[in-house]
Amino acid sequence: MTPVSRPHLEPGRLFIDGRWREADAKVRRDVIDPSTGKVVTTVAEADATDLDAAVAAARKAFDEGPWGRTSGRERSRVLNRVAELIRQREDELVAVESLDVGKPVSLCRAVDVTTAAEVYEYFAALAQGADGAARQIPLPVHAYSRREPLGVVGAITPFNFPLILSTSKLAPALAAGNTVVHKPAEETPLSALLMAEILAEAGVPDGVVNVVTGSGPVVGEALLRHPGVDKIAFTGSTAIGRHAASTAGEALKPVTMELGGNAAQIVFEDADLDKAIGSAIKGFVFNTGQFCMGGPRLLVHRSLYGTILEILAGAVAGVPLGDPFDPATVIGPMAGERHLAKVEEYVRIAKEDGGRIVAGGARLDLDGGYYYRPTVIADLGNDSRAVQEEIFGPVLTVQAFDTEDEAVALANSTPYGLASGLQTRDLARAHRVAARLQAGIVWVNDWAMLDPAIPFGGVKQSGFGREYGPEALESYTRVKSVVISLA
Repeated sequence: MTPVSRPHLEPGRLFIDGRWREADAKVRRDVIDPSTGKVVTTVAEADATDLDAAVAAARKAFDEGPWGRTSGRERSRVLNRVAELIRQREDELVAVESLDVGKPVSLCRAVDVTTAAEVYEYFAALAQGADGAARQIPLPVHAYSRREPLGVVGAITPFNFPLILSTSKLAPALAAGNTVVHKPAEETPLSALLMAEILAEAGVPDGVVNVVTGSGPVVGEALLRHPGVDKIAFTGSTAIGRHAASTAGEALKPVTMELGGNAAQIVFEDADLDKAIGSAIKGFVFNTGQFCMGGPRLLVHRSLYGTILEILAGAVAGVPLGDPFDPATVIGPMAGERHLAKVEEYVRIAKEDGGRIVAGGARLDLDGGYYYRPTVIADLGNDSRAVQEEIFGPVLTVQAFDTEDEAVALANSTPYGLASGLQTRDLARAHRVAARLQAGIVWVNDWAMLDPAIPFGGVKQSGFGREYGPEALESYTRVKSVVISLA
């Protein structure tokens, strides 16, 4: 495996109508390396004028251009070429994603870049079969339905998994024949710009994909409100998602919302302890805890409570934390100072609420980066904000339960419902509890098992709509019925 070093980056520009251009106002934004706190490059800071140009390009490409009228087989060929180029440029994507987010290079290679290629391949296959059906009815007609693309998709993606979460929107949108205006997170825009280059090289026509970097209050808001946009696909916090859905709803635009989470992992008394501990650690340190489907709440049967806390205290301290470009690193820095300060605040709240710090509980001073030690907190009541709210950092709260009913009640007690999980050797219990958990995906005896064919998404305040699977492709299409008289 080729070692990956920090890349030298040229200043980033907007990608509109197949061309690179500066922002209309000639303003630029710094991009920070989270592992050092230093500026590594700048990108164009767009405004509403630039967004107008991107939507106009996408609108023209859909209304007049070839993409929406291209056969599913041809779109499939292009998307497979995208996957091929992702693999060819793996080292480059790994370096850019790691530098931008602070994600360890080993994680970027094994998860982010690999997943992006697989998602494009999966939707390339589905692109060839997105059709309707004939309907037999007791009238002298021939009736059938068609699945057609929606038009211009506005994709808004967050900072924690820039490559994967942009891919989860662009791949199905393009497979269905839509055009896209993508606004990546203002903190982490780099892989979106690199993917614009890759998509163009793969043969995606001019105007079909446009990338506009800028702030949420300016570019994001303009995208939500733009009359030329036909659908909003959003991943982000519940608070911003609520605003985005409401704003898009004013124009009756269809939306998909993949929002915040605060998942519980339940460890029953018959669990395999080695698997349970491994799953618990993976669930809260993966991507430095910046994972909406992470498992930051651990619910443990009272008979195992002391034992699991003791094991966690030793195991967590040994997880390699440091420079994301070191192949041995498992936990890198948080994505920015703002996110680090939020974690510190929640740990302070937990202490005030009587929480006991079992491991971690403090920053790590290293190279000026935004590091926080993985933290385990015991003995909190269920009403603590550190239990009820999404911390979005490497913090695990541990609570005890006595009965299956109590475990399910605790797991379902927050406003979120994106993911959940349990550890048990009892197959009947696994099915029974999974059916009762209020979540879009439930994992049994592991965590974060994902594949492009497995749909995921939220219930309650974790949103609606699904990413991945044929369900995602359906959300980028509309159904039209055609009824032809035979009389």
